[in-house]
Amino acid sequence: MSSATETKTAQGAESGESEKERLDRNFQELLQGLRVALPGVQVLFAFLLILPFQQGYVDTSALQEKIYFATLLCTAIASACLIAPPVRHRLLFRQGVKDWILFNSNRVVTVGFVFLAIAITGVILLIGDFIYNNTVTAIATGAIVVALAWLWFVSPLLERRREGADTSGDGESS
Repeated sequence: MSSATETKTAQGAESGESEKERLDRNFQELLQGLRVALPGVQVLFAFLLILPFQQGYVDTSALQEKIYFATLLCTAIASACLIAPPVRHRLLFRQGVKDWILFNSNRVVTVGFVFLAIAITGVILLIGDFIYNNTVTAIATGAIVVALAWLWFVSPLLERRREGADTSGDGESS
């Protein structure tokens, strides 16, 4: 047995959970997080899908069209990544690979959140550039980048490093 597996088994034994119970709990926690994130992604995607069919869209610049399409693609990738865990679970149901589903899905969801952060930033950039001048757009977009980077990535990673937590991305939550 590898040291990572031994550590995971020891963690489960300390909490009174079996390995199966821990995997089930971790997967349910992952799905609960997705229940929070997915409606936002869906609303953003719907907004982007209808945008080109609005009257004002014809007034967009070539740069705004590029920002729009890049943002649309990032939203589609984020959607695919955030929807992947339950799809994988359904396709691999009762195949004895819940640990793979959980650990791999955790990574895929993290990638999804990166693309979602880029998409949110892109929407702010697009709308800001369409409505306001470059200074307002730059300040708003920069503020969103900083806020998302800090709240979603930097702060949690600093805490993980501070706590000396396992960096294997095993899906454990506190």
